[in-house]
Amino acid sequence: MKNRNSRIYNLTLTGAFAALITIFTAYIGHIPVGVNGGYVHFGDTIIYLAATILPMPYAMVAGAIGGGVADLLTAPAWTLATVIIKALLVIPFTNKGANILNKRNYIAPVIAYFISHIGYFIAEAIMFGFEAALLSGLTGGLVQSGGSMIFFILLGQTFDRINLKSKVEVAHG
Repeated sequence: MKNRNSRIYNLTLTGAFAALITIFTAYIGHIPVGVNGGYVHFGDTIIYLAATILPMPYAMVAGAIGGGVADLLTAPAWTLATVIIKALLVIPFTNKGANILNKRNYIAPVIAYFISHIGYFIAEAIMFGFEAALLSGLTGGLVQSGGSMIFFILLGQTFDRINLKSKVEVAHG
């Protein structure tokens, strides 16, 4: 049996999550929005899942690498902002407890929306100007975050029914 408390196991799971984040961001459900190079995707859903399974530093790395690689493939101008923002998205979540979904993780996607929206607003204001950021930011962010939240809750409920967390238990230190 694998030593699920090992650093190598956590790093391997982090790499798997980073790959899934890249795929779900760049290719699966990838819908370009607006003229600024932004797009709607379900990669944030996988970041949320990583944040509920992995210890925070590992989840931050998975989000940053997965989102960053996806942007290098699809919208390179956004890569630096994405690496920072996607790492920060995991902060409201917890990986403590036996289930993916708990009180905190039901609320966390709403907080993650604000982190993402404010982060991308700042990035867009720097890149394209304040007025452009005001005009283009709200709609795409609401659609993406809302979709990611719904998909996360549906996947979380499904994975909790099959006790996924007990099957991929990681070291929490």
